[in-house]
Amino acid sequence: MKTDAGVVDRYLRLGLRLGRHIDGLVDAWYGPSELRAALDAEPVQAPGALQVEARRLIADLDADADPDVSPARRRWIRGQVVGLETVAAKLAGEEIPYSDEVERCYGVRPRAVDEEELDAAHRRLDEALAGDGPLLDRLIAFRAAHAIPTERLAALIADLADDFRERTAAMFGLPDGERVDFELVEHQPWSGFNYYLGDLRSRVAINTDLPVLSTAIGHLIAHEAYPGHHTEHSRKEAGLVRRRGWREETIFLVGTPQCLLAEGLADLAIEVLLGDAKVEVVGEHLRRHGLRYDTEAIVAVAEMAEVSSRARGNLGLMLHEDGRQPEEVTAWAQRWLLLDAERAAKSVEFLMDPTWRAYISCYVEGLPLCRDFVAGDPARFERLLSEQLLPADLTV
Repeated sequence: MKTDAGVVDRYLRLGLRLGRHIDGLVDAWYGPSELRAALDAEPVQAPGALQVEARRLIADLDADADPDVSPARRRWIRGQVVGLETVAAKLAGEEIPYSDEVERCYGVRPRAVDEEELDAAHRRLDEALAGDGPLLDRLIAFRAAHAIPTERLAALIADLADDFRERTAAMFGLPDGERVDFELVEHQPWSGFNYYLGDLRSRVAINTDLPVLSTAIGHLIAHEAYPGHHTEHSRKEAGLVRRRGWREETIFLVGTPQCLLAEGLADLAIEVLLGDAKVEVVGEHLRRHGLRYDTEAIVAVAEMAEVSSRARGNLGLMLHEDGRQPEEVTAWAQRWLLLDAERAAKSVEFLMDPTWRAYISCYVEGLPLCRDFVAGDPARFERLLSEQLLPADLTV
């Protein structure tokens, strides 16, 4: 495999060194183990020093350093390094306005969802979940009725994953030897997580702390595996790293534009894979396993879930731009996002973390950006799976 000196090597080293300050910043690494071992053995570099290195790297990228690295690659790496420079600046104590932080890290500015849009979604949900009592109580009851017993999860996950894998291979192609191993876990803050291991393999963990719902399981498998995160990672390893020798793809870094596009395409995955048939296809699998799946209500619940997911960005804007108190923002989340007190409090708590507060925009802004770019064309979705793109490339 061809190797790159200069800007690519410096980018990898910057990401790994910065990752020693923040657990989880390096979301995936399948580059040379000896490089990571060497960097882990050196003294931890101060955030200010890493910020200086990031700025130097940006300057060299702007000066067209390393002519063997194409201008398009240098542009993509530059977008990544701008995000890393922002992360280093915050670690060094620099105060960065929230919207500027989101834009510098992820290439978009956050936008609020109007309460009128949420109110309209509430009304449609109210009609679908007919009955007495507050809408939130009826939604909680609906979720409880669609909880999948833990002992049935493994078989259902395997069934859905096999189907989605076959459809993904037919529609987009998958590299020979790719593989996903699923496991059920507990005591995690997320519903599902893709650990990309390199060598075309992923380990996908499904969290069972809260009931896994039949309304969400299809989206979860598509998002984490086929044709979502695993498909993107494995195709880029096969096409960009192995075939072209683009080592910058061997690291996946939080705080950079690649996260926004990755989350956006993963959220779009089931829609692209199944189109208008997604409710029927997933429902057929669930009914085969003896699980409840109320099609009409599920459509309304899914619509509400998407609107409320985008409105999670409102919480960050309230906290960090409007200066509203956490208790007030938590109450807003309960009222408008239809969350119980515990879920609302946890949502606000996550957004108060100085490292992770901007990441919510990867979901909020990523899905509509990718959906508009794809515009129903699988060939454009395949570009997201296989090419180096920045958010700005999707709006041209």
